[in-house]
Amino acid sequence: MMTGDKQAATSRRRVLAAAALAPMLAGAGPAAARSMPDGATGAWPHRRIKPLTTTTSDWAAVANVLGRSGNLLRGTTYHTPFPRDDLHVVVEGDIVITPALALGAHVAFVRYADGSTMCMGDVAVTETELQEVIDAWQANGIAQTALHKHLPSHNPDIWWVHVHGHGHDELALAHGLRAGFDRTGIPPATPSGPPSPVDLDIAGIEAALGAKGSSDGVVYKAVFARRETICDGHLVLPSGLGATSAFIFQPLGNGRAALSGDCVMLAEEVQNVLGALRRGGIQLVELHNHHLTESPRLFFTHFWAVGDAVELAKALRPAVDATNVVPTSGV
Repeated sequence: MMTGDKQAATSRRRVLAAAALAPMLAGAGPAAARSMPDGATGAWPHRRIKPLTTTTSDWAAVANVLGRSGNLLRGTTYHTPFPRDDLHVVVEGDIVITPALALGAHVAFVRYADGSTMCMGDVAVTETELQEVIDAWQANGIAQTALHKHLPSHNPDIWWVHVHGHGHDELALAHGLRAGFDRTGIPPATPSGPPSPVDLDIAGIEAALGAKGSSDGVVYKAVFARRETICDGHLVLPSGLGATSAFIFQPLGNGRAALSGDCVMLAEEVQNVLGALRRGGIQLVELHNHHLTESPRLFFTHFWAVGDAVELAKALRPAVDATNVVPTSGV
């Protein structure tokens, strides 16, 4: 049996331990609930909300707010490009790049079974535009989930901002995005004609990559999507949205190309991909995340190279093989 002193000491220790745990336990409930997406408290790990199938006409009001029309991908993702045709960007002193290679801006909208809409995108802005654009998005409820560069030494300085929004008023999201776009030099949309052949050995590139891509008459692009189901919080992302590797080739003449793009990776794939790219002579530009609440966690590496297009494609293949991706088109 314990003496009175020992019993008192034990009692005091229990009281102190309970007092120390009380704030943590009190904070765990509400804080944990607040960290979960709306409508998913408690059951969040088991409540994944799936995207809805839509048509292009379903997004007419959003297109009107954005000031240009987009296209529907895979029946779920309404995608709108905002190419920076206003910019003249030179990389490494002498390579003038086209907007299609690395100066694109785009946003995508998806509707969900719980009545909400998510938007996300990647927007190229100049250094002089950057802070004002971010302020506009912040004021309109559009979040920034990444800020980085895609290119090595280039002039003028360009930044890429990843944006994200989610709510039950898709027009408010569109207006919020538009507020930022209106503070850039992005020109009005212009109609494009049928694509011309790209001056590259497309068959050789596709054989090297083991996949078919697409061309807009200016660049050739091959896209690979993660095989896993990717979620952003409790929202299931449509395949190919926010989880792709993209390889873009801009012809430079005589079979040569400028290569820009990025690989999407899980943490355990990162070092194998980086090593494969460097062994192929491809420059690494950035390693970072594009999202904040995705599962599984994704990492992206942006890269750059100049050389024979087919040889560049061969150098990319080991990086593709080191990731769990599948070829896709039209992404």
